[in-house]
Amino acid sequence: MYKLLMSVYKEFLLLKRDPGGLIILFVMPLVLIITVTPIQDSSFKTATETKIPILVVDNDKGELSDVINGSLKNNSAFEVITKSEGKPIDEAFARDNVFNGNYQLAIIIPSGLSKGLKNRVDSNVYKILGNLGAIEQPEPQPVEDSLQLKEVRVYFDPVSQTAFKNAVKSTIDKMISQIETKSIYDAFGKQLGEESTGAFQQEDYITFKEIIPMFENREMIPNSTQHNVPAWSLFAIFFIVVPLSINIVKEKKQGTRVRFRTNPVPYATVIAGKTITYLFICVIQFFLMVVVGYYLFPQVGLPRLDMHGSFWLMSLVAVFAGFAAVGFGILLGTMSKTQEQAAPFGSTSVVILAAIGGVWVPVFAMPGIMQYIAKASPMNWALEAFYDVLLRNGTLLDILPQLGMLFLFYMVMILIALFYDEKKRAV
Repeated sequence: MYKLLMSVYKEFLLLKRDPGGLIILFVMPLVLIITVTPIQDSSFKTATETKIPILVVDNDKGELSDVINGSLKNNSAFEVITKSEGKPIDEAFARDNVFNGNYQLAIIIPSGLSKGLKNRVDSNVYKILGNLGAIEQPEPQPVEDSLQLKEVRVYFDPVSQTAFKNAVKSTIDKMISQIETKSIYDAFGKQLGEESTGAFQQEDYITFKEIIPMFENREMIPNSTQHNVPAWSLFAIFFIVVPLSINIVKEKKQGTRVRFRTNPVPYATVIAGKTITYLFICVIQFFLMVVVGYYLFPQVGLPRLDMHGSFWLMSLVAVFAGFAAVGFGILLGTMSKTQEQAAPFGSTSVVILAAIGGVWVPVFAMPGIMQYIAKASPMNWALEAFYDVLLRNGTLLDILPQLGMLFLFYMVMILIALFYDEKKRAV
């Protein structure tokens, strides 16, 4: 026990003598989370909070284009722009400004759209009612303009994401379908008389309602803070791999390992001392992240970190994530021969684990093969445990599999390090 306490004391002395390393361990994660969270916050806001300016060129000037313009203006997601410097914009202006990146979207309403749709609908309705024997009037002659297909052209900024394009096209398509349906109802009403149109209900029969999880009669709506605090806490926790592995290499170079052998001090005791010390640092890092999310973010206009009473479970996840990070750092330091090997490999591997683990990009948005690879990242296990507790109202039983895998990862790393160390001693 005395040797273990002295090993822990030694690790704290090493950290104390490296103030620059301590600053990196504690300040760097805080700078990251304070910088990244405001940037990502807009992607978590609802459509009513952020309006997308779009250019609309109305070449129709008819009833249908008025309805389209009105629907776009009433849509809280769009800010409709039809003029520039007091003059109506044309298609060339809209195309150039969108392709140059000044606007994300432009919609071009073709000329003759209202008249063409009316003629086409009237002709189709007349044929249906004529076949049913409901009317006995001469068939209206088709207008040439109504025989030509009309297209609503949409221009997107080349850097627009596919998901954004699909969402906009789906919204426009639904809006036009509703207008066409209303035109058909109106045409039937005109032929059958206004009294008959009361049977047509134009409201949507099928609607969608999102069911949001509840906790203590409060809706659990995820926000940028609830995603970023766990993600960047994990990044900070795993970044201890760099100073931990460097300190192990220093011990080799300075002869500390040789003095341990002559005492003798089992390498397992040295590992236990490092584990306790760096676990303490991991927990402190997590607490600092929570403090920033809970107290600082509301002061700068960001959502408060609402943990729904799950603070201790989240702390437990941080501890087991710390185990995994410490195990990886010890293995890396044991196998590295120089600081030049440990530092770049450690930092690069942490970035890779974060990238494939879902810290930067959600796993569901990755290609299929990457989603399988993500399951092998300890950061992904810890991140899923955080989300289970914070966003899915999970219990200790729900996160036991992830905690078990994190601790198993630690044990495997330590066993490999012990085996490698014993092998080198034998040589």
